[in-house]
Amino acid sequence: MTLIELDKAAWINLERAGTDSGSALRYLNFCTVDRDGHPQARLVVLRAANREDRTIEIHTDIRSAKWREVSANPAVTVLAFDAARGQQLRLRGKAERHGRGSPKAADAWDRLSPWTRSTYTGGPPGESSADVELETASAGGKEGKFVFGVIVFQAFQLDWFQLKRGGNRRAMFLYGSGSELVDAREINP
Repeated sequence: MTLIELDKAAWINLERAGTDSGSALRYLNFCTVDRDGHPQARLVVLRAANREDRTIEIHTDIRSAKWREVSANPAVTVLAFDAARGQQLRLRGKAERHGRGSPKAADAWDRLSPWTRSTYTGGPPGESSADVELETASAGGKEGKFVFGVIVFQAFQLDWFQLKRGGNRRAMFLYGSGSELVDAREINP
């Protein structure tokens, strides 16, 4: 594959992962920096990707540490790995928060299933559940709408890596301010 084809295929696979719960790229490592300067990585569910504007969308509880960390420092790395293909996608960029009352959060909430809505009920993420009486989803998780947020990650760089017996391959892709591909080159694995 040419470099242009590699870039296009990577983003097509990310787009598919946003709608295919069985995709190897469905679960991403979302990496931020905490207030003490320590790297923080956690698995998140890829909800949507768009190759035209080089974005990835995830959902979160606005009481979570990642929400606060993105507010303090929007520089984020997203890491995806497809074991069957032996491909790693490491994306660098910035994250933007869309919380309660924003059109993006409202639209995303409206598209969620009742079960997924119910996952936003209960106490704040990371706090002891022994002291929290979990709310039920009997109202379709409506309580969760108040703590639901969307994070949109905008990629500036894709470090594509292929593990392959007989020769690994690696390429770097840089995107401009309009999300256009401005540089693509092979680099040493």
